[in-house]
Amino acid sequence: MPEKEPMERAQEDLREGKSPSTAAGEFVHEEIEHVREGKHGARSPQQAIAIGLSKARRAGVPLKPPKGGSASTRRAAEHDYEKGQSAHSRRSAAKKSRRSQAREKAMRREPKSTASHEALSRQTKRAAKKRTSSSRHAAAKKAVRTKGPARRKAAAQKAARTRARRSSR
Repeated sequence: MPEKEPMERAQEDLREGKSPSTAAGEFVHEEIEHVREGKHGARSPQQAIAIGLSKARRAGVPLKPPKGGSASTRRAAEHDYEKGQSAHSRRSAAKKSRRSQAREKAMRREPKSTASHEALSRQTKRAAKKRTSSSRHAAAKKAVRTKGPARRKAAAQKAARTRARRSSR
C-alpha cells in the first residue's frame, strides 16, 4: 500500500494540471527513498522506477500503460491501471500477508546502491539521450506552463547562478 504523502502530492499535481507522469513521479521518488533507506533493494534504477509507476497506477493515477516494451510489461501495466481505475476490492488478509512477506523478503536481498545519485544520474542521461531535441524542448515548454510565476522565478535564479558558477571556472 502506498504511503499517504505521495498520494496527496500526486493528487495535487493532477489538480494543478500537471501530466499523469509527473504525478506518478511522486511514487517513483517514494520508491527510490525506500531503496535508500534499506526497506528493500532493486537490481537497477529502472526496476525502482517501474515499481513506483506500478504503485502510481494502482493508486489511481491515470497513467496509461506503455506502448512499447515487452508484452508481459504491458500486461502488468494494463492490470495495474485497471485496478487503480476501478473500485477497490479486498483480498483475504492471510493470502495477502504471505504473498507480501515473500515479496519483501526477496526484495531485501537486492542491492541498495541502485538508488545512488550516480546510478540515477546515469539512468536519467541515458533516457534523455534517446529523446529528440524537439521532444525535450516541448516537455520543457509544457513544464513552464504548469510551474507558476513563483517557481518559474526560482528556477530562473537557480539557472543564472549555475551559469555564473560555470563561467567562472
